[in-house]
Amino acid sequence: MLNREEILKIFTDTEAMLTGHFRLTSGKHSDRYFQCAQVLQYPRYCEILCRELAERYQGTKIDTVIGPAMGGITISYEVARILGARSLFTERENGLMTLRRGFTIQPGEKILVVEDVITTGGSVMEVIKLVRSAGGDVVGAGVLVDRSNGQVDLGVRTEALLVTSVVTYEPEDCPLCKEGIPAVKPGSRKA
Repeated sequence: MLNREEILKIFTDTEAMLTGHFRLTSGKHSDRYFQCAQVLQYPRYCEILCRELAERYQGTKIDTVIGPAMGGITISYEVARILGARSLFTERENGLMTLRRGFTIQPGEKILVVEDVITTGGSVMEVIKLVRSAGGDVVGAGVLVDRSNGQVDLGVRTEALLVTSVVTYEPEDCPLCKEGIPAVKPGSRKA
């Protein structure tokens, strides 16, 4: 098993952990941002991290791994490959999380939901709701980075490789905004 320092080193070496002034998907602001695409662009690191996540679910029956686009696609594929499962991803259509591209979930199908980073857990909770509405059985959630310091309750067993506390601010209370530092939105969705 990788320890915290080894995981942090991977994120640091790949410049996936950024500092500055960021507007998060949740709408909140922060002085740190995890851009997991930076680490996932290296297949060797992607495999190392996803293997670590998959090993935490060894012995659990998993038919399918699913993650929200964009952050969860590569993780879903790699974790599914390691587990010998099927890989799916969800997309937003008219603001709603959906299955597209002919993807279906069978009643009772054992599904692991994965994501790159959670702050509020909103996207993962939307995927869990979608899976359940299709009749799937969510066996757990796996994330590379939990920015909530373990405070987000997804309602299922949750495994995170890196659990960290990152300060977030409501925009109106953000000290970086008050200093006049422009906020950037490095993620995949527009706020």
